[in-house]
Amino acid sequence: MTSILKVNSLTKNFQTNIAVNDISFQIKKGQCFGMLGPNGAGKTTTIEIMEGITQPTSGEVFYKGKPIGHLFREQCGIQFQHTALQDFLSVRETLKLFAGLYPKTSDLDDLIQRCNLESFLDSDNRKLSGGQRQRMLLAIALINDPEIVFLDEPTTGLDPQARHNFWDLIKNVLSRGTTIILSTHYMEEAAELCDEIIIMDRGHIIAQGPPNQLLQQHFNEQLVRIPEQKLPKTSIEKLKQPDDFQHILFQSTSFQNDGWVEISTTDVNKTISNLIRDGVDLNFLQIRQRNLEDLFLELTGKGLRE
Repeated sequence: MTSILKVNSLTKNFQTNIAVNDISFQIKKGQCFGMLGPNGAGKTTTIEIMEGITQPTSGEVFYKGKPIGHLFREQCGIQFQHTALQDFLSVRETLKLFAGLYPKTSDLDDLIQRCNLESFLDSDNRKLSGGQRQRMLLAIALINDPEIVFLDEPTTGLDPQARHNFWDLIKNVLSRGTTIILSTHYMEEAAELCDEIIIMDRGHIIAQGPPNQLLQQHFNEQLVRIPEQKLPKTSIEKLKQPDDFQHILFQSTSFQNDGWVEISTTDVNKTISNLIRDGVDLNFLQIRQRNLEDLFLELTGKGLRE
């Protein structure tokens, strides 16, 4: 699979602050490429440079092997995190307005159907729900039939149903061979949609690869969760004294603020057998695989950042 976008030794300084620090990566044609990172990681600055909105201090972005320029602007679409729309226009009128800005456009009837806009085409932009507005903004990003689309946190603020519906729209866009660059704070979203991700922190790329591959590289254990109130006092004492509970644990344990005890283990069967031997009530036991949220916190830390 050939690369459609290449970022080469990108650096961006804001006075004494290095927002992006000499990063390089490539995005393959037709894939969904996820960009993750905590606030202040340099993710937004990187995306704005890739979009051609912000100029880098050094480094370059190449589109189809050439520095981004007129061709890139004609063939890319952007759904910004915050977009101001013209008041007193309907959805239909807004789509026609944006279609008039490009020499080449998607078929509007097809676009309306793909983004599920039929039921509110004549509604005023100001009266749209969050999900309706995001679907219309996606249609605007696709109005010029782009080969590459930037989606900047497109499902932020949406309820779970609207978010999952939007994921279906993104999958439909991908099925047509369009390349998508997705910025998101929802780890489940990245796992569901992305073929490859990068995690940024403090201006650097600290992890890159397919989500499942990254999880396999960083974790070899599973999590067993038990309500603390279901544990006998003797088990709680053992769990709080590492030297005494090696017969239960193979990695670590933690007492969560939500009242659950979380055991990290490489052998679920043996852990459960030993919990039963200790008289632990397993009726509310949970077992889960490590996920992208675990990886994100493992790599970037759990501390609050301003």
